[in-house]
Amino acid sequence: MTEVLTDAALARSLEGDFTSHQAQVNGTRLHYVEGGQGDPLILLGGWPQTWWQFHKIMPELARGHRVIAVDLRGMGGSAKPDTGYDKRTMARDIAELAHSLGLEKVSVAGHDIGAMVAQSLAANHPGLVDRLVLLDVHHPDESMYGLTLIPSPDQHVDGDFTAGSRIYLWWFALNQVQGLPETLLVGREREWIDALFDYMLLDGGSIGEREREIYARAYSSPEAIRAGNGWYRSFMRDIEDEKHHAPLTMPVLALGGDHSNHDYLAAVLPAKGVDVRVVEVKDSGHYLPEEQPEVVIRHLTGFLA
Repeated sequence: MTEVLTDAALARSLEGDFTSHQAQVNGTRLHYVEGGQGDPLILLGGWPQTWWQFHKIMPELARGHRVIAVDLRGMGGSAKPDTGYDKRTMARDIAELAHSLGLEKVSVAGHDIGAMVAQSLAANHPGLVDRLVLLDVHHPDESMYGLTLIPSPDQHVDGDFTAGSRIYLWWFALNQVQGLPETLLVGREREWIDALFDYMLLDGGSIGEREREIYARAYSSPEAIRAGNGWYRSFMRDIEDEKHHAPLTMPVLALGGDHSNHDYLAAVLPAKGVDVRVVEVKDSGHYLPEEQPEVVIRHLTGFLA
């Protein structure tokens, strides 16, 4: 099973002639998987996953696009440096990757941490981004300081999705602690992965055994856990950076799960740009590309067309 789990083998398993690559950009090394032909579309994933979180949507998107799914700085097959996990630096990683591939204009879609990087890319490199898609998350802003240590009555904490409930983001606090998560989680990556997915999925089976093993192996080292936590430890700097973002001028589409962040996105995002559309994805938790891939494909292809 080890051979099947390599990035190169996983890329070859997808329809669309996908291949695995490495690039030196912005003082670090990024891994990405590329396939398809047409206008370029960069996909940026989230925590605790890798580029593989897009495997259900990549083949169909590759029918009309040159699809480039990237492991962010600190993720999967990419390098895990000690610094550079603020979203502005990570956005520069992606901008330099695009330029290294000869791309002058790209559409970009990001999920979770990848959505934060995608929005920073659009804000800091507006000439590069043609269209922006945010999946269930937006860039950190001062509203994040309103998150509380104790869950409010409308936040669920036990995985029981009741109507109108919101997710309690307890790991935001844990991931701020220096050194402790690495100590606690090394050797328990699969338990960690399962706990998060089962908590934030409406349909737990939409991320299956094979996928969970792929993600668990990707985070099965102290360096990988430390790097992933670095994305969260940079939130305060990200919030300060966001204060200097001009309104986004390119078309923006945000998809939010009806059992996750749709209402939050609908309340916050329209003020961030001049052409922002927020769409609710029915019967979905947080992991949209895996829980509702057909819906994500439909909205992305329509919006990018």
